[in-house]
Amino acid sequence: MIPLLRATLYGALFVALLALAAGQLVAGSSAAAAPTWGPLQVAGVVATVSGSALTLWCVLIFARTGKGTPIPIDPPRYLVTRGPYRVVRNPMALGVGMALLGVAAYYESPRLLSAVALFMLAIHVMVVTYEEPTLRRTFGAEYVAYSERVSRWLPGRPASPPVTSESDNSV
Repeated sequence: MIPLLRATLYGALFVALLALAAGQLVAGSSAAAAPTWGPLQVAGVVATVSGSALTLWCVLIFARTGKGTPIPIDPPRYLVTRGPYRVVRNPMALGVGMALLGVAAYYESPRLLSAVALFMLAIHVMVVTYEEPTLRRTFGAEYVAYSERVSRWLPGRPASPPVTSESDNSV
């Protein structure tokens, strides 16, 4: 229960900070008021809800399967390779990016779209320079085998479930 509580707290704080940043970008543009509903607004809502659901699923898997959180100061104790992590190694980042892209589409905000692109670039740099080396050191051969089976960003076919510790439950 404690990992779930920590993950929920950290996740809520992260989402609140992203929402605040997105709100500031939109407020500083001509798209401050919600536009008339059209195809972009519908697509934006669908993308935001889908990305948020994917992100929440990832946070729950980190808590339940990994016994930790997505935050580097409280990382999972077990390598998480279940759920959306069977298809792509960074589904949480993709979910957050999709949710933010949806907000940019909803408000038809080029400024926010640019911020989403910069955010995803920053996430990529963090993944390559910090996260992957840390996972290699922490989980060794298990992570190397996983990274050989599953793509960093582009979804492919789900990987076959790895043989791992008994704590790696499916969510």
